[in-house]
Amino acid sequence: MTTTTGAAHQAPPGAVPRPDEPASDVAHVEHVMGTAVSLHLRVRSGTRAARSGTSKEPSGLAGHVLELACAELHRADALFSTWKAESPMSRIRRGSLPLATAPGEIRQVLDLCADVRELTCGWFDPWAMPGGVDPTGLVKGWAVERALGSIRAHGVVAACVNAGGDLAVFGRPASGERWRMGIRHPWRADALACIVFVDSALATSGTYERGPHLFDPRARRPSARAASASVVGPSLAIADALATALCVGGDDVLDRLAEIPGYEGYLVRTDGTEAWTEAMPFAS
Repeated sequence: MTTTTGAAHQAPPGAVPRPDEPASDVAHVEHVMGTAVSLHLRVRSGTRAARSGTSKEPSGLAGHVLELACAELHRADALFSTWKAESPMSRIRRGSLPLATAPGEIRQVLDLCADVRELTCGWFDPWAMPGGVDPTGLVKGWAVERALGSIRAHGVVAACVNAGGDLAVFGRPASGERWRMGIRHPWRADALACIVFVDSALATSGTYERGPHLFDPRARRPSARAASASVVGPSLAIADALATALCVGGDDVLDRLAEIPGYEGYLVRTDGTEAWTEAMPFAS
């Protein structure tokens, strides 16, 4: 099975249930964090799973699990939105909420940001953003990871949560093989730049959908050395931030990424040429 990152549509995942335990696919799209988040679950038959996309919503276990996952996404949006004036993150940015009294999730995310800032030698730096600290480049992956965690904790056979090209998975496709994910070509919306195997997480960053929105923390201005940058690894939060840094810093960050255990990267430069780390898990 091949799905496409950076696109609005994604094929539902599968898994290999036991012969006496057939499974049903459930799909749902939640609009949150300024994007459409697609959630695909494979649940054991008998849980009254029903596909969304019609007037009938998933019920039983599937509906309960989707409700929990979407609640995680909306909580992340409520905490970290820089567009909502009364979110804790907005209040921190304007100095009306001390970090010491902020919700614990914010301190957790900022600790992760500090780790990635060090890993990337400053190419990812939320403290260098205009208007105050802004962990947007990591927090979407963090939120998706939490949503997938709530799904995994409730007996679902397999699942994929995809937020605009940042996705996390568990379980196996119906064929029993590894997940195969297509990375969209940065200039051709109907074509793939490549296909990769994903065991846990894949994040993609680029300027082809939102324009020049990425900020170079070293030059202190909007800039990107890559048209598209993708990172696979065990944590989507970390991969999300690394992909942001890779798109901004290009080959300099790719060289650094090659030294980070568990993570691999691929980029399409602005001139159309490509580069990747040695163990990037390309699929044929």
